[in-house]
Amino acid sequence: MKVFGLKRIDSYIIKQFLGTFIFAMILILAISIVFDMNEKIDKFLKPEITMKEIVFDYYLNFIPWFFNTISALITFIAVIFFTSRLAGNSEVIAMLSSGMSFRRLMLPYWISAAVIALVTALLNAFVIPTGNIKRIEFQNKYFRNRAVESVRNMRLEVEPNIIAYFDQYADRARMGYRFSLEHFDDKKLISRLTAKEIKYDTLYRWQIIDYMIRDFDGMYEHITTGSRKDTTLRIIPSDFLISVDDCEKMTTPELAQYINRQKQRGIGNIQTFEIEYHKRFAAIMASFILTCIGVALSSRKMKGGMGLNIGIGIGLSFSYILFATVTSTFAVSGLVSPMIAAWIPNALYTLIAAFLYLKAPR
Repeated sequence: MKVFGLKRIDSYIIKQFLGTFIFAMILILAISIVFDMNEKIDKFLKPEITMKEIVFDYYLNFIPWFFNTISALITFIAVIFFTSRLAGNSEVIAMLSSGMSFRRLMLPYWISAAVIALVTALLNAFVIPTGNIKRIEFQNKYFRNRAVESVRNMRLEVEPNIIAYFDQYADRARMGYRFSLEHFDDKKLISRLTAKEIKYDTLYRWQIIDYMIRDFDGMYEHITTGSRKDTTLRIIPSDFLISVDDCEKMTTPELAQYINRQKQRGIGNIQTFEIEYHKRFAAIMASFILTCIGVALSSRKMKGGMGLNIGIGIGLSFSYILFATVTSTFAVSGLVSPMIAAWIPNALYTLIAAFLYLKAPR
């Protein structure tokens, strides 16, 4: 029987693969939630935390985030477990002996990997960032506050040839101190505003306090002073109050827009955002690479059952995750670009997948 050009054996493999993946994912998620609750039970028992916040703000958003974190590992385990069982029952041998090539055998695995990759891509791009807003706010409020609430010595480009400087900005008071705004024309300073304080109002609206404006015209200088002045600046506090968790709260289009905007303004500490952006695309390929490695490893019938295959598979999957973490630190330190850091694990494990594919039983 064929469905959309697939044979019955293809449908069987797809159902078994995705079924094993879903079962393993539910099991690991359940165990993880239990361990997480046990770790945080003393905090959950605080009277100011409601059950609604715990369930809907934290755990409802924790599940898709953790699903995405371990999807590569679960994909590998599902492939190893299911394919080792097929090989142990001599089903792989029977399929290859009937004239099916190993390349053709991979088709239902590629389809299953594509389904997982699509789900991962959509979660990464849109669902998880939206949920992370509430999850991270919950963590900052009740666990450990990692939000950046002040900054010192911040210089950024507001618009082309307009440079702003804050000696200090405190988010709680929405106040900046010892502020300056410099206008240039072909690298020549034509105007400089200095203010004792500057207060953020609403989107792009600021109020400067105790200010002095110096306009330069050749050898002449015109000075204007005042106590308060409302103005519009194309900057908002989130442009420079950068937290390590902020990248996780942005959808992929928002992340790309933010990176471009910060680069235009000359803000250099955005490696974490660039790494997150490229990792979201690299994660799509991880499902295909690990699926190929898993099938090539476990399609051969081995003495002693599937235990060795599962052990090797778990070791490789953990090494992949560890390697991806290590290369990210290289990008943060500036040794490699964020794009290269995100794709190095995929490049290396693609070579491993190609080698194992060529060595797989025919």
